[in-house]
Amino acid sequence: MNSGKQRLQGTDGIRRETKLSNIPECKGLTPQQVFQEKSWITEQFMELYAYSHIKNLSKSKSAKKVVVGWDPRDPSGVFIDAVIKGIRKTGADALTLGVVPTPLVPLFMLHQKADCGIMVTASHNPNDQNGIKLFSPFHGMKPLPSDDSQLTQYVLRQNYSSIKKASLRGKRKDFRKKALELFSHFSLTPENSWIDEPLNLKNITLVVDPANGSLTGIAKKVFVQAGFKKVIEVNNKLNGDVNVFSGVADLEGRDRITPDELKTPAGFFRRHKAIKKLFELGRKNKPSLAKGKMRVVGTIFDADADRFFMLEYDPFQDVLWILSGDETAILQAQHLTTHFPKKYKNSLYINTVESDLNAAMAAEKMGLKPELTAVGDKWILLKIRLRELEQKAKGPNCSTKKRSAFIRETQKLKKTGITSIESLKRLEEILGENKSGKNLKPVLAVGSEETGHNITESKFTGQDGEAVAIYSGNGLKSALNTLAATSHLSLSPKKYYTKVNRPFNPGFKGTLYVYYIHQELFFKDSWVWKKVKQTILRAAKKRNYDVSTRNFPEDPDMLYISLEKGKAGIFVRNSGTENKISINLRGSKSDASKLTQMGNEAIKILFTHLKNCDHHFYKLELNALSQIASKTLNEKDLKIEKHSKIRLIAEMQKQGIVEMSLKGFQLTSLGKWYMEN
Repeated sequence: MNSGKQRLQGTDGIRRETKLSNIPECKGLTPQQVFQEKSWITEQFMELYAYSHIKNLSKSKSAKKVVVGWDPRDPSGVFIDAVIKGIRKTGADALTLGVVPTPLVPLFMLHQKADCGIMVTASHNPNDQNGIKLFSPFHGMKPLPSDDSQLTQYVLRQNYSSIKKASLRGKRKDFRKKALELFSHFSLTPENSWIDEPLNLKNITLVVDPANGSLTGIAKKVFVQAGFKKVIEVNNKLNGDVNVFSGVADLEGRDRITPDELKTPAGFFRRHKAIKKLFELGRKNKPSLAKGKMRVVGTIFDADADRFFMLEYDPFQDVLWILSGDETAILQAQHLTTHFPKKYKNSLYINTVESDLNAAMAAEKMGLKPELTAVGDKWILLKIRLRELEQKAKGPNCSTKKRSAFIRETQKLKKTGITSIESLKRLEEILGENKSGKNLKPVLAVGSEETGHNITESKFTGQDGEAVAIYSGNGLKSALNTLAATSHLSLSPKKYYTKVNRPFNPGFKGTLYVYYIHQELFFKDSWVWKKVKQTILRAAKKRNYDVSTRNFPEDPDMLYISLEKGKAGIFVRNSGTENKISINLRGSKSDASKLTQMGNEAIKILFTHLKNCDHHFYKLELNALSQIASKTLNEKDLKIEKHSKIRLIAEMQKQGIVEMSLKGFQLTSLGKWYMEN
């Protein structure tokens, strides 16, 4: 495995294509072998994983309460029931929430003082996949790499046949109604929503796209209660079709949608109901929009609702502007620093390497302190918690003895890296209880992932009446905050649309993908890793770039090459959520051509050396490319099994090996090269 450390988990928990354990291909294999050798997740593995996690947690004390929620990609309930059985077989009670957004799981876990939170979801991944996200009762954090490795070893040691025979000792308890009441109250609290009394939201027509996922019915109800007069929900079928022609995943890497992209048969968004509805409403109300009397806005989520993109119809250009995690985060940061300048001065603006480099520069100009981290909101959460502890150590209520002990322990951890929640617990224990109980100055303004995870401080009242702070990727909160922030902008209509579609001066972002690969072959100093590094360094020097490499302890296998002292960069990393690898290009607009050329040189190495010839979708891909190479084909004429066709076409387009013309699909120049090689 990568870096010599075996971990079953990716960036955030486990995710795989789902298969039932009784199919012939799984015969004679343990759930662990199916997961590792076939890259499938079965209902048996889900039960085993949940059981192992609770048992692993229970080394010091027995877990009694586990909060469980899920997205609706498993309408049969087979995988959900397996997780609940795994929990109950440990003796713990499963507090079930039903189909709920991911952020409600850690919220309800902390509110109930439960021992663990489990969300059954594969997030933005295609609907043929499922997985598990875990939450710790320690401030709602997600497991860190050492926690993942420890759980991996526990899972691999288990004998599933023994678990299968175990009796159900814990109970299944339905807490859905109570949890949804908490989520509604939490979402609508002005401190969390940022919606205050003077704000008039009745001029905004909202199109809500929950991606046939967890916010179906829930988001619309909250928006209506918040004061939006007209709220239209689309893609709201709880039939398992999560993320299909809906949600944030199809919007990634784009900054706008033009009317041509809705045309049939070649328009990429021709089957996206939310986008079609936004154009319909925008065009119908153009005069009112141009006068600033109303707005037409889309709130777009993913299946488990921890991500959010905003779409805004521009009547002057007849386009939909796409606001990703970068744009929404900067709008939120501008709102906080404008309305509460003293409170947020020098607070953190944390984003990941995927973000536009200019976003952090814009945050710094607002008086915030930008910090860069590896991909994954767990790293944003870690930086927040560390800064809170540092603030506590510097406070007047911290003794010199405790402060010195804290500094010593922190210095030790910086050498090894903070890779477990236990390490953070030790730091907190050194400082002890904070008698003042409050941090008046927030450590964080905004934490952001370009892909739509935005994190700002939230608060709720615990069962003991104490105010509790929580940080988590929360699509609905991010939507409410962005809508509040943009509603506070006092600008003429033309200036408003300019501001919203470009809240900061954007740089260049490009991403190249390769799917269906041997991910285990790309890790630090592997021969593929070295070959890609040499290719990029050679290409950079040829173009007279000043070059250096940068290491991220959180993601040691990522290849990150910094250009011109951080003004541009290229990084290559395995996805932690899907079976793919990406080359990511970041810099200024003037760097775009050079970076694209360099990326195109490197991507061919990954196509050549990483493709997994045994992968089912690799075989489908070659079959489809062979058909398209002989003649231009429409989707309906492409002879591929129906249930795989939608996903396959989307992923071939993301790889840039096919493109859609008015006549049908055809190979790109990269696609032709790939077929020849």
